[in-house]
Amino acid sequence: MNVIIFNVLQIISKMQFILTGYDAKDNTAIDRRMAVRGDHLENVKNLKKSGNFIWGGAILDDEGTMAGSVIVYEFESREELSEMLKTEPYILGGVWENVDIQGFKLANI
Repeated sequence: MNVIIFNVLQIISKMQFILTGYDAKDNTAIDRRMAVRGDHLENVKNLKKSGNFIWGGAILDDEGTMAGSVIVYEFESREELSEMLKTEPYILGGVWENVDIQGFKLANI
């Protein structure tokens, strides 16, 4: 019984965050995105396995070209999310020019 209660409390204590990353607008922005996209997707796969990635995808411009990303993460704290983002290929590769992170609560429906 204590194990079940501990597991429920552990789940409740996690926080969700929505990240919106807007790509740079220069002429080589899409080239930078494509150069590190495989690394980004591999990172997301690992985050999904660990339970830290909830859902996400690319933002498209009017022509259907990738222009940013929206991702919902789940971590114990904002600090833990910030630590993970230090290894995010789209940040390290200069793809995302602006990043907005807000607390989030996914509807349980």
